[in-house]
Amino acid sequence: MKQAQLARRVSKIAPFQVMAVLDKAKQLQANGHDVIHLEVGEPDFVAPSEVSEAGVRAIQQAQTGYTSATGLPELKQAISHYYSSRYKVSVAPERIIVTPGASGALLLMASLMVNEGDEVIMPDPCYPCNRHFLLQAGARAQLIETSPDDEFTIDLNALSQHWSSTTAGLWLASPANPTGAVLSRAYIEKAWQTVKALGGHLLVDEIYQGLVYDGDDFTALSVDDNLFVINSFSKYFAMTGWRLGWVVVPEWAVEGATKLAQNLFICAPAMSQYAALHAFDEKVLAECEARRELLNQRRLTLLKGLERIGLPVVTPAQGAFYVFVDVSSVTSDAMTWCLELLEQEYVALTPGADFGIANAHQYVRFAYTCEKERLVEAIARIERFMQS
Repeated sequence: MKQAQLARRVSKIAPFQVMAVLDKAKQLQANGHDVIHLEVGEPDFVAPSEVSEAGVRAIQQAQTGYTSATGLPELKQAISHYYSSRYKVSVAPERIIVTPGASGALLLMASLMVNEGDEVIMPDPCYPCNRHFLLQAGARAQLIETSPDDEFTIDLNALSQHWSSTTAGLWLASPANPTGAVLSRAYIEKAWQTVKALGGHLLVDEIYQGLVYDGDDFTALSVDDNLFVINSFSKYFAMTGWRLGWVVVPEWAVEGATKLAQNLFICAPAMSQYAALHAFDEKVLAECEARRELLNQRRLTLLKGLERIGLPVVTPAQGAFYVFVDVSSVTSDAMTWCLELLEQEYVALTPGADFGIANAHQYVRFAYTCEKERLVEAIARIERFMQS
């Protein structure tokens, strides 16, 4: 009797190496050790109280049924107003598709704009799930090796050399995970002009928007209405577990995106949508800005500490809550180094191999998602580990 087997695509999806770090960290914590977590890509804040209370009210008032597949009209209007008031960009609510997290938006994009057998160009390193979403659509990511000398950005002058008849588009992120780098307006403008001339689409992942400390905090939507932009309530608004994001699509793609949203996930969680209506309240935005400044102070503390112990940060780390560090002066294997650091000094980091292929063994991502005092302690432990 023939036994059922997993789909072939499953074998092509790589697990996160950081899961080995997380499993070890949990084991050490269970044994009573004080682990400092700098591996988690999640702020140590919870949603502002006004947002959480609105979510509770939604449950109490039985606002828990299906919504429109593209989101509550009033939430789409609120997002549109946010773009107008903060970024001076006009975005029609009809172009906004509310999704179950930014992951839902990426899954939708992989189905909306990529055919089976196509490829999408992305920088190496980048967020790993992007290429896995493409696999689900029968497509693939073409990772282009980048350099810290160029802040891990793709050389747009050479983009046509990587473009082929099966290339569907270019996916970028700003601020970026894992590097914390922020793309300039000039770079986005050039990327769009280049991709448009090549006949492809441009997607910019802006889920860390708002968490910019140096440089211009803008949206790629200010460049052209025909770009695709993804965003989320997870990072700036600290609503990770609420699973709520959105994608802004050009007017000509609204009908297709709506059909996919209806079929892929029916709708985003209703309670989360009603809660998010209050994410744009003046008091909530003030709290989010205060948290952004707190994250900036942590960033500066970590950058200063890493410089002191001789671990070079390879990008300016202008945004998000990450710094990307070159550990090649102390190890030839970042994964092994991370595990040994965790076992000896109880500091958890994310190895670079989770984000790319080229020279991944020499990089480690730090997430400054804990208090400054813990960051100072982490640096002291890492220094002790390096000296030993």
